Amino acid sequence: MLHIGHGYDVHAFADGRRLVLGGVEIAHARGLAGHSDADVLAHALTDALLGALRADDIGQLFPDTDPAYEGADSLVLLSRVASMARERGYRICDCDCTIAAQAPRLAPYRQAMRENLSAAMGVDVSCVGVKATTTERLGFVGREEGIAAWAVALLDRE
Repeated sequence: MLHIGHGYDVHAFADGRRLVLGGVEIAHARGLAGHSDADVLAHALTDALLGALRADDIGQLFPDTDPAYEGADSLVLLSRVASMARERGYRICDCDCTIAAQAPRLAPYRQAMRENLSAAMGVDVSCVGVKATTTERLGFVGREEGIAAWAVALLDRE
């Protein structure tokens, strides 16, 4: 039986933080605010997997009130949820993600993001899509106040 899940996340820019998207550190004047490494892409994909599993969301599993997750590597959290899926008898079939950022330009990093996300989930890189877009200077993304990401995940019961 197929299960689909959708994930969405947003983080505001913050001074003094590094910018990490899909496990890739990207040179930029500001990073993203968050309790963990604030990897908005990994968070959206993690929530998509959790949605397909009909499980808790990322905030319930890895709460920002728990000091254990302060500065956490979001790829490790994604890997834990992928393992949870396998333990429950699911195979990750396919995932597709979109990042909305006015700046910086993300196209040069897409392949590395795909490779990091696929490795964290233990799936072939062909099973992970990553796209980047701007919002044509509209909204909080367009004003360069933060970055948003959406993801969908398709799981199959083994």
